[in-house]
Order: sequence, then C-alpha cells, then structure tokens
Amino acid sequence: MTERILVFYGSYRSDRMGIRLANFVVKGLRERGADAELIDAKAIGLPMLDRMRKEYPKGEAPAAMEDLAQKIIAADGFVFVTGEYNWGLQPGLKNLTDHYLEEWFWRPAAIASYSAGRFSGARAALAWHGTLSEMGMVVTSATIAVGPISQTLSAASEPTGPGGEALVKSFPRFADDLMWWVEAAKAHRARKLPPY
Repeated sequence: MTERILVFYGSYRSDRMGIRLANFVVKGLRERGADAELIDAKAIGLPMLDRMRKEYPKGEAPAAMEDLAQKIIAADGFVFVTGEYNWGLQPGLKNLTDHYLEEWFWRPAAIASYSAGRFSGARAALAWHGTLSEMGMVVTSATIAVGPISQTLSAASEPTGPGGEALVKSFPRFADDLMWWVEAAKAHRARKLPPY
C-alpha cells in the first residue's frame, strides 16, 4: 500500500522562494512511490487562530479546516518545509498547524528548511523540532537545509549549481529516514491502538 505524505508549506509572501523546495520534496517523494500532496497554508487560508478544530461543536468547523483535518488524519507522515523569520518560525505555517492537535498524533514528521542566506533556515528547523514533538509527532533526525535557496533551486524547482548538487545528494537519506518511520509507525498502529 502506498504511504500518504502531506508536505506543508507556510509562506504568505508575494515572492515566495520556499515553494521551490516544497515542490522539489513533493516530486522527490512521488518518484520514490509515495502519495505526496502539497498543503500550502496560503492556499488553505485559515484565519488567525481563534479556535482549534476540536473547540468547534461537531460539524461546525469551517469547511477548509475540516477538509484539512481529514487529510491530516488519513496521512501516514508529514514534511514541514519552513523558512526562517528572524531566527524563528514562519507565522503562516505555525498558525496552520496550531488549528489541530490530536490529528497529528502517532505519525512521523521531517523538516526541510531554507533561507535566502547561508544558514539555510537551520534555526527555524531547530524550533520546529520541539514544536512538532510537543504536537505528538516523532521528528526524524535527517533534515534538509537549503540556502541560499535562489542559488539552489530554479523557479521550476530544479536543482542548480553546487547547492543543487548537495540537495540531490542529501535527499535520499532524508526520504529514507522519513519513510522508515512512516512504515514503522503505520505497522505498529495496525497492531496496537495508540494509548490515547
């Protein structure tokens, strides 16, 4: 059975560069046989967090929120593609994730970070690691860090230059780590129900 992977991207900027990395990751996972789907926070358009999905009376959550909840629940794993904003988390992606909690539980997540500079979003990736763990996900150890993104991926999400070569070289380990945890978690959930 094909593993279902959701790839989350959260920039709301008009000139979004990170979408290049998100598309690269989706394509790479699909080429490896995964059923990967891009979830673009800007396209989903959830409002600033007022109430989590679980805080709405049953059947009264906004349609976009409920639709995404069902995708999260049906997924086997996640990739979070994150830019770094002032050493921290992207607000659009954080806002989207905070609408949910139990929906994330008992599945693995991988982090792919990027920035315009040489630090490649590493500080945001570090911040996401603790956040995703708190939200009930197992965070894989293999990460991708891309920077400067404009010199690593073209507008068509094709690897370019030395940074692109490094990304292509690092992607298999990133994907293998994620898929190992996806398969392990999926098999264990089939054998034994999560404790809560």
